[in-house]
Amino acid sequence: MTAKAHETTGPRLDERITGALVGAAVGDALGGPVEGYSPDQILERHGGRVHGIVGPWNGDDWRTARPIAPYHKGDGHVTDDTLMTHALVRVYATVRDHLDAYAIADHLVPDLMTNPRWIPELEAEALPLHRIFLAEKWMVARLHYGHVDPREAGVGNIVNCGAAMYMAPVGLVNAADPRAAYAEALDIAGAHQSSYGREAAGVFAAAVAAACTPGATPESVVTACLSLAKDGTRAAIEKVCEVAGAHRDFESALVPLREAVTPYDTVGPDYRQPTLGARRPSRLHAIEELPVALGMLLVGDGDYRASVLGAVNYGRDCDSIATMAGALAGALGSPAPEDWSKTVAEASRLDLWEAPRVLTEVAVEIHARDVRRRREHEAAFAALEDRPCSD
Repeated sequence: MTAKAHETTGPRLDERITGALVGAAVGDALGGPVEGYSPDQILERHGGRVHGIVGPWNGDDWRTARPIAPYHKGDGHVTDDTLMTHALVRVYATVRDHLDAYAIADHLVPDLMTNPRWIPELEAEALPLHRIFLAEKWMVARLHYGHVDPREAGVGNIVNCGAAMYMAPVGLVNAADPRAAYAEALDIAGAHQSSYGREAAGVFAAAVAAACTPGATPESVVTACLSLAKDGTRAAIEKVCEVAGAHRDFESALVPLREAVTPYDTVGPDYRQPTLGARRPSRLHAIEELPVALGMLLVGDGDYRASVLGAVNYGRDCDSIATMAGALAGALGSPAPEDWSKTVAEASRLDLWEAPRVLTEVAVEIHARDVRRRREHEAAFAALEDRPCSD
């Protein structure tokens, strides 16, 4: 690609995929140590806002401090968001085609159950199954032990961001095609979630795909989301992003964005003590993480540092919010700072650049196959149109 063409279309596919996946992992690691706390608590604990990688909330007492123990959150350690994202990349690397709910049953669940990996928060090699939470363990129970139809396995699970948090690879495989990303993610997430949790998975994948479109902006990403999102998810994104448009720094946006998403959020004011209506199916509600991530993307004007630090300092489920904001900023062409990504890779003992390399290869293969399929369909349809009418 010439320099002039690069200026016109922006980063190449491989650069966007790398930006998104590395950006998601770094956002995850930055948000981990302050997950579950409020902006005021973060301000008091750190003597100001978080502006980079920080240590555990409870310092050296992280091994026993409740409710965090036994997880070493902080110091650049990724969490389950990244572990699940990379697990989905491995499924794509195996199947080398578009995925569906059956791929989750056939490949992702066995991977979680049988392949030990280094788990940064546990500082040990363990099965990913031992790190993921109940919403993800539900897939193992339903698909491996319950033999439920994969397309229906998500029904009955708690509704949260568990499926949405690792759907960036779906958007990247369907780069520049938000509608296709939305449909594929809904199919995949059917094995994991229902209701607005599943809907958020589809919309987040669509957002990542939209961010990969040449010339994309934070505003165009939000527009793509609103064209596809349904029910409470659409309403929450619309309201949060409307409020975000009035802010140009995350400090002033922290409280207004929380107020904007509150009517749609089921968790309630105390993140660690959810309300009775939390995580139940609803057509009126939405997960909090995706609308806020999109809002912070607007506030930061797509800049990685501004968008992700806004997500981190928002608190609550900020590792997932920062994962999403980081993926979107990276896909738009704003990569994570190199010193952050290197620190996270070393601290987590994880090659952050291997997953993007693999997924880029797979995405190119899938696109070539899609083109052949489309041309075959076009030829068949043209033949139907050209056939003479029968009396």
